[in-house]
Amino acid sequence: PRRTAVLAAMIVPLAATTDATGARAADCRSYAQQGTDWSGCKKSMLIITGSQLDNANLARADFSFTDFRGSSLKSANIEKAKMIRASFAQTNLENANLDRVEAYRVNFSASIANGATFVNAEVQRADFRDAKLRNTDFTKAELGRADFGGADISGSRFTMANLARARLTGAVWSGPLDFQNAFLLLTRLDGADLSAATGLVQDQINLACGDGGTRLPPGLTAPAHWPCGIDPDDSTDPD
Repeated sequence: PRRTAVLAAMIVPLAATTDATGARAADCRSYAQQGTDWSGCKKSMLIITGSQLDNANLARADFSFTDFRGSSLKSANIEKAKMIRASFAQTNLENANLDRVEAYRVNFSASIANGATFVNAEVQRADFRDAKLRNTDFTKAELGRADFGGADISGSRFTMANLARARLTGAVWSGPLDFQNAFLLLTRLDGADLSAATGLVQDQINLACGDGGTRLPPGLTAPAHWPCGIDPDDSTDPD
């Protein structure tokens, strides 16, 4: 009996393991499902399109080169995840937490990310074309060369964000946008109606690129160098 008790104590189901605090540990072998816990797991180079991951805990996981197209990740916690060149095209990310993610060259095109947060996120060269980004928080995000063409960014916050060479041409919005202390070096604002934008000052506009169709808030004027020249296409640059 004593030996049997010892052996029984050694058998611990993988899905039920807990850490020192008694919290349930991640199950990296579990299937993609609502509420799953893949926190800290390596899930790179996978094809998990059309998956249901609402309310999942995906914090600090590695999703580099993984394909989530058509999946649902509503209210998922994806904080600090690594997702280099991953695809979230046509994915539902409403109210998801993407704070401090490493998302270089990620495809968010046609995704729904209303109410999501990208605070302090590394999202350079990301594709947000035709995405729904209403009331999305990009505070302090690195958005260099991100493309927002056709995206709905109504009510979004770009406070202290780096939008150097990002493209807002063709983005749509109703109501104000917050650009307080945002870095707008060569940001493409061609045709953009910024008349209701908040936080903009003349120094920011002097760095940006607009044209005769760009509308600015009262008190700001278009710089003499507008319109800017064509930015060289470096989309094939491996860096």
